[in-house]
Amino acid sequence: MKILIETKRLLLRKITLDDKEELFKLHSNSDVQKYTGEPLVESLEEMEQAIKTRINDYENYGYGRWATFLKNGMHFVGWAGLAYLPEFDEIDLGYRFSPQYWGMGFATEASQAILTYGFDKLELRQIIAIAMKENKASIKVMEKVGMEFDKFAPYEPGGEDVVWYWCDKKLIIKNKHH
Repeated sequence: MKILIETKRLLLRKITLDDKEELFKLHSNSDVQKYTGEPLVESLEEMEQAIKTRINDYENYGYGRWATFLKNGMHFVGWAGLAYLPEFDEIDLGYRFSPQYWGMGFATEASQAILTYGFDKLELRQIIAIAMKENKASIKVMEKVGMEFDKFAPYEPGGEDVVWYWCDKKLIIKNKHH
């Protein structure tokens, strides 16, 4: 399996149908899904459909959400990556990790590498990130990797306001030096 991104502790590669059990465990965990605005995944079939969508993203856009593993022992920790949001014409940085790996800096480590990959390899102009206001840990990651607050606005028309952050390559370089 081709590794797309390697950090000090993590390896990121495309998600495949072989990841369905691990992803199902992740997406059927109420603690994990709590701040996502998404319902719990209820079946392996449902997970399989979601993975097929991810595989289409790789083919359509050249990027997507990537399965994330500990380098040491190749343990699945979750996923992190980019997703094109056609309804906003924006590219979103996102991550979701199993609770036993929370608070270890993996989201920050993966996000920094993904932003670098997005700007240097994919030559993206801008990347955003969106979180529920209550998701303090996720917001902290966005700030740590050099993203800046953009606005409070709903993700879906009529929905609750969520927090929107953004960055471009210049902003990331500027914030690395401060």
